[in-house]
Amino acid sequence: QLQFVESGGGLVQPGGSLRLSCAAVGWRLDYYAIAWFRQAPGKEHEGVACIGSNGNSTYYSDSVKGRFTISRDNVKNTVFLQMNSLQPEDTAVYSCAYDLSMSRLCVHWLNDAWGQGTRVTVSS
Repeated sequence: QLQFVESGGGLVQPGGSLRLSCAAVGWRLDYYAIAWFRQAPGKEHEGVACIGSNGNSTYYSDSVKGRFTISRDNVKNTVFLQMNSLQPEDTAVYSCAYDLSMSRLCVHWLNDAWGQGTRVTVSS
């Protein structure tokens, strides 16, 4: 399993913003679709944003569309998630996933393994 280092999480008030980073460790992510998933307490993993290998195709869940933006910098070997207008229901551990198949990851939100992730807490 290829590894990521996720960072940028924290405590933020409702309406606030955070920018998460997902850095590939020891491998190049250039040819992979990359997605952000989240897992809220007591719930299953939910795919929220996904980006194709060249950055031209992006996908979002209905729950975050219009508030979150995924981007990638293949030179820096990193994928970002800009999260605006955060709400308490966005509270979760956010993790990255990869796949050579954009359809499998970004359309069907299929993934089998998870890293440690970064925790986001939205609370006043």
